[in-house]
Amino acid sequence: MERRQFFRTAAALSATALAPHAPGAAMSAATGGAEFIDTQVWLGQWPTRRIFPASTPALVAKLQLHGVTEAWAGNFDAVLHADIGAANARLAEACARDGGGVLLPFGTVNPTLPDWEDEVKRCAEIHRMRGLRLFPNYQRYALTDPRFMRLLALATERRLLVQIAVAIEDERTQNPALAVRPTDVAGLADALDRVPTARVMLLNSFMHAGAGSAATLNRLAATRRVSHDIAALEGVGGVEKLLEASPEAQLVFGSHTPFFYFESALLKLHESVLKPAQSAALRSTNARAALTDSARGPNR
Repeated sequence: MERRQFFRTAAALSATALAPHAPGAAMSAATGGAEFIDTQVWLGQWPTRRIFPASTPALVAKLQLHGVTEAWAGNFDAVLHADIGAANARLAEACARDGGGVLLPFGTVNPTLPDWEDEVKRCAEIHRMRGLRLFPNYQRYALTDPRFMRLLALATERRLLVQIAVAIEDERTQNPALAVRPTDVAGLADALDRVPTARVMLLNSFMHAGAGSAATLNRLAATRRVSHDIAALEGVGGVEKLLEASPEAQLVFGSHTPFFYFESALLKLHESVLKPAQSAALRSTNARAALTDSARGPNR
C-alpha cells in the first residue's frame, strides 16, 4: 500500500475510534476475522510526556478498529514505582474492567526489591497473568545477575512468558534525569542455557543503539526461544530486509502504543513484501507459540 493512502486510511480509522459508538463493521473489516496479536501496549502515563489515548477504553477501541484481537499490556507505573504489587493489581483490574476481552495483563517483578519472589507468585496465582514484563535498565540489574537467573527460573516454573523491555525511550529523546542505556542482552544466551525451557521476548530491541551485536542476536536466534517485536525497527521495508538477512528470526508484532503511534508499527507490515506465512507469523503465530510454549511449563 502506498504510504500516503495508508495514512489516509489510518487517520479515518482513528477518527472512527473516537466516535461515541464506533461501528463494529469497521473492526471486522480491519481484521478480516483473523487473529492479530499486539505484544506490546501500555496503560498509564510515561512521566516525561503526555501520551494518547490516555484512557484504557479509548486504547482498546483504537486497537480493535485496527483489527487487533489480543494485546499484551504492561503498566508504565511499574517501571519506576517502588510498590510493584500495587501497580500489578491496578493493571490486572484495568484489563479486567476496561479491556473488552482484548487486553492481557503482563505484570512486573523487580528482583532488586525485597520479597520479589512473592510477587511472581501473585502475578501467576492471584492475577492469573500469562507473562512478566521486565525493565532491567531502569531497575538497575544485569541479565548476568544471579537474581535475574532466579527470576527467569521462577517465571518458567510458573509458566510465565518473560518479556524484557530492552528500551522504552530512545536515548536521543530521554529526559536527562531519566537517562538510561538499553539493556545489554549479551548475557541472555547464558541465562537460557541455565534455564533451558524458558521463553523470552525482547521488546524494542532494535531501538537506536540496539540490543547488542549481530553475533549476540544471532546466538539468541539460534536458541529458537527468543523473539523480537518490531515496534522500534527502522527503515523502509525493514521487516522484509531483516527476514531476508535472518530467515529464522522470530519476529512478532508489537506497537509500543500509546508511547508510539500504533499506525507506525502497522505501516511496517504494509510496506514490506511478505509471504503469507511470514505475515501470519508476525501477526499472531509466533506470539501465540511463545505464549503456548511458556504455558506448557518446564516439563513439556
